[in-house]
Amino acid sequence: MGYYDEHVSEQESRRRGSKRTSTGLAAFIGAVFGGLVVIFTIPALSHFGLLPYEINSEADSSAVFNSESPQEGLSQTVNLDVNSDVTQAVDSVSDAVVGVINMQQSNFFSEEANEGTGSGVIYKKSGDKAYVVTNHHVINRANEIEVSLADGTRVQAKLLGSDVITDLAVLEIDGSDVETTAEFGSSSTLRVGEPALAIGNPLGLHFSSTVTQGIISATERSIPVDLTGNGQVDWHAEVIQTDAAINPGNSGGALVNIEGQVIGINSMKIAQSAVEGIGFAIPTEIAIPVIEDLESIGEVRRPQMGVGIRSLSEIPSAYWQETLKLPEDIKGGVVISSISPTSPAERAGLQEYDVIVKIDDKEINDGHDLRKYLYSEKRIGDEIDVTVYRDGSREVIKVQLAEQQSF
Repeated sequence: MGYYDEHVSEQESRRRGSKRTSTGLAAFIGAVFGGLVVIFTIPALSHFGLLPYEINSEADSSAVFNSESPQEGLSQTVNLDVNSDVTQAVDSVSDAVVGVINMQQSNFFSEEANEGTGSGVIYKKSGDKAYVVTNHHVINRANEIEVSLADGTRVQAKLLGSDVITDLAVLEIDGSDVETTAEFGSSSTLRVGEPALAIGNPLGLHFSSTVTQGIISATERSIPVDLTGNGQVDWHAEVIQTDAAINPGNSGGALVNIEGQVIGINSMKIAQSAVEGIGFAIPTEIAIPVIEDLESIGEVRRPQMGVGIRSLSEIPSAYWQETLKLPEDIKGGVVISSISPTSPAERAGLQEYDVIVKIDDKEINDGHDLRKYLYSEKRIGDEIDVTVYRDGSREVIKVQLAEQQSF
């Protein structure tokens, strides 16, 4: 008997269907088995370092299904440790950085108003008193000074002393509400490129305790400073350069290292539209001796000759030979413009219009050279040899230095 093709096709179809079912079941069982093998063997392989990556067995605890928002699928909860060297440094010193308010009489009714705000650093607490260092220019010409603590409490401040040359001032306040004082670090060990944090009150107390981060851009910068307001350079401040943002109001605040130690007192920045990220701080190696003098005696003790001076470069060159009678090869020096009564200069016989060209073996080209040599190299009571030109003649005059009374 023959078979119809349709019948044969139906039987073969049943046989094929049965074979597919068996094959599918075997594949399913194999997949399950393979999955179990992977689940149990991968951790072991990772443990023995046989995988190019690591398996974190705790990862599952940070991932959960969000059943309330199925449309968002799988959401992951990640717990981050936000503590870092930076946050720890800020936490350790930020409460010691305060606001300093300069109060001045504003009109003829003698009413007082806030004329300016800056920053300061509480560096010491002794008994019921606390001590704040800030900039001289922050408190200059103040009738009254207030300090705003980290919690917003305002207290009256007493000015113990200020120094225009280093631009530093020390204040005394009631220490009842003071709990944190700053620790001074060494600025002499700073390296270019290490992190730096500037803490202060930019643009007034509305932005109190602002922190900006940068690096030490240079450890030794010499910046010309006009101390008398006559447009002439009187001094070169030795400062730290940083790119941490220093804005108006930051003056007197803290420049801090990654250990939370104060390494400088923020002082100034280059305020030009084409310049960004150049700020300066007074290094602690210079600041600490000045702070100690201001706290204990109200001034910085420096040697002086007792003369008023002008750099030769400030005098029109037409007068160099005509009035001062200088040799043509003399291009630098300091002209004595006045002599204080009973001063070392008067006792030694120095005269008005003498031109100082050398002190000891140090050539003097301008007023900065003279001040730097006296303040950095000499002490009160030292005797110096002053080389001058007087009426065309060169003379050497011995002068014994006394304590400076005022700048």
